[in-house]
Amino acid sequence: MKTQQHFVAAAASAVIASAPLAHAFTSSNGGCSSSCSVTVSRHSPLHMAPSYDSIDAQALLELENRISSVIQADPSSPLALSLGRHAPSPLSMEEAAAQNGMPWDTTIGRTDEENPLLYMPFWEWQLEFMQDSLSNLHPIDCSTLSDTDVTFKENKEKRARIVNQCYASDEYRKIRMTYYDAGDSVQVFNSVWYPDPKYNLPVLGIDILSFNRKKYLAIVDFQPLHEDEDDHATTYEHILQPIKEKYDNLKGRMSSKFYDETQFFSKEMLFARFEDGKIVDNDLLPAFKSYVKTHLNLVQSTPPSTNPQDVQAVFDRQRAYDTYSADRDPAAGLFAAMFGKQWAEDFIYDFLFSLGERSEDGLNLSPPMFGGPPPGAAGKGGPPQKGVNPYAKENKAAQSVPRL
Repeated sequence: MKTQQHFVAAAASAVIASAPLAHAFTSSNGGCSSSCSVTVSRHSPLHMAPSYDSIDAQALLELENRISSVIQADPSSPLALSLGRHAPSPLSMEEAAAQNGMPWDTTIGRTDEENPLLYMPFWEWQLEFMQDSLSNLHPIDCSTLSDTDVTFKENKEKRARIVNQCYASDEYRKIRMTYYDAGDSVQVFNSVWYPDPKYNLPVLGIDILSFNRKKYLAIVDFQPLHEDEDDHATTYEHILQPIKEKYDNLKGRMSSKFYDETQFFSKEMLFARFEDGKIVDNDLLPAFKSYVKTHLNLVQSTPPSTNPQDVQAVFDRQRAYDTYSADRDPAAGLFAAMFGKQWAEDFIYDFLFSLGERSEDGLNLSPPMFGGPPPGAAGKGGPPQKGVNPYAKENKAAQSVPRL
């Protein structure tokens, strides 16, 4: 995946090519003619590799200033990247949305249902909402660090397939969408919305599963970055509470087989385990739509931070969220069984939760559980913490966001 370094390198190349700066580098004071090169590595910073001992300090300072000016001049430019941003995809929005035949209208698996792709309406509504509501929405690169293309994977023998799409906008540094289709056996829709780190706000997490059309599991939540809600730039549970209050079927308590609900989960999380499929359309779909709309409203109503330390602190908490979630992904066993353990590890650590650190113990390959946990289960990745967020020191009054 390309990072901000790649775009800085591109800016450097453009600036070096300009006449005034090119003259500075080719002047008699430490001249660097055609023997001076710029080397860019996928996993390393930009390196200047001149054939002389040193370059003119003033020329280098001018280069840095020009690169900074290029990046800051146009906030909508791909050069104006903040922490965690990925390279834009060469595909248009229409091309990206239609990749791999999406949205599907038939299943690869066995089915007795009239509408076998149970959660495709969630996918279609979300993508349309994103296109209508987000600023400068564009597809981004979906490859892993090992250059594995994870946009699509299938197991024809076991009749299962998975598709992934990634997008970004001014408001969100990454929105990933996953659909897993195995007929009536398993249907999954998963999506995570990461706000740009200049917004000290929770991550929007969506995980909706169906097993044999008999057991259903759903989680939709504003997943907090900090233990204390007031440590976020804006409080939000008060605007979620009246939405949740409408849906008694979505007020369950999660099992801590995989997760501790006190870590990266809010008090107003929508959680449900049920066996009545009608709940999907009657309760889950409208509640999901309300949470998505409210999250975007929260982001758009919150002033972005301009303090680099604040932005870095939020980015660090998003990194901790990814590490925690990758180590506990309940679908790891499913992915490994269908597509192989190595693919599953790359998919989870390098794509789903690409900021996370790989666990020395490897993936948790236990199947998704509906029951309770062993007591005292501890977790890695770091819970929401007090004191790591500069907002906490200020103890500032939280803003209020209008309800939808």
